[in-house]
Amino acid sequence: MSPGILGDLNWLAVIVATIVYFGLGALWYAEFLFGKAWQKAMGWDGNAPEGAGAVIYLVPLVTCFVATLATAMLAAATGTDTVGEGVVLAIVVGIGVSASVLAVTGMFDATKPAAMTSVAISAGYHFAGLLLASVILALWR
Repeated sequence: MSPGILGDLNWLAVIVATIVYFGLGALWYAEFLFGKAWQKAMGWDGNAPEGAGAVIYLVPLVTCFVATLATAMLAAATGTDTVGEGVVLAIVVGIGVSASVLAVTGMFDATKPAAMTSVAISAGYHFAGLLLASVILALWR
């Protein structure tokens, strides 16, 4: 894969997939889904850190963009262009990369009341978000 692959990407698809992935987080971490359980597992009272401002949302948006861009590059390099291939790509990046990295971090995070619960919730979010992104990127080439 070469950096030239960036010119072959459908950038509108990358932007839409990023927004869908990021937007899923608003639902995923809402109190009616996994928000309360995640906050409890993290030992967090739900209040934003003092002085966080918009950065608390900007950083996740940027990281969703980076993950979506990397997924788009892999989709282009592998010729992923069907729903089934998008699902396989999501398994590779969502479980093979995101969930495994989160699991290692969670294993050694003694500061959280229930680190592996927070890992499971976060890994589920990233898998679901990358699944949506992968399917969008596969079908909208």
